[in-house]
Amino acid sequence: MLSSGCSAQASTCAELVRVTRLLVPVQLRWSDLDAYGHVNNVEMFRLLEEARITAFWAHPHESGVAGPVDPEALADPADPAALAAWPTAVLDSGPGASSHTFVARQEIEYLRPLGFDRRPVRVEMWIGHMGGASLDVCYEVHDDGTPSERTGRGSAARPVARAVTTIVLVSAATGSPRRIAPHERAAWEPFLGEPISFRRRGA
Repeated sequence: MLSSGCSAQASTCAELVRVTRLLVPVQLRWSDLDAYGHVNNVEMFRLLEEARITAFWAHPHESGVAGPVDPEALADPADPAALAAWPTAVLDSGPGASSHTFVARQEIEYLRPLGFDRRPVRVEMWIGHMGGASLDVCYEVHDDGTPSERTGRGSAARPVARAVTTIVLVSAATGSPRRIAPHERAAWEPFLGEPISFRRRGA
């Protein structure tokens, strides 16, 4: 269980909160709202996508280095290019990328409405499972403050929504799934945590 089930699973919840998470601010748009004044359920997937791209795709311009950045360098904290980059942002991106990321599955649970706010929402992310060529990215969306750091402990507050996206890494050359590289695995392993357990309806 996650934070919404803390009263029933106190020890599990405390363990999850201690897991280091990626804390990604995502700005809401007026066009995200529906007729009820809440962020539309479909637009919530866009918020998750923006957070995922920010945290997992390499952004060479953030480091101030012209041209592509070596993914191995981004995985090395001693390298200057890694200082300004997200610690998990090791996936090559852009039209000439050697790999693509395909969404194989998504599941979301809406816990309460999210109204418009000029402050960015905080998307907390961690990895619930990492296989040979895929990973499950877990999310909690919070509206109680914009993060000042890129990583930190999870919030014990009840989130707006929680979700999981299964990402498959695919070779651009062959179109087939490819193995997670050692430098990618090393960058993502510090953010491994318990997978989300969604509420299930009775049969």
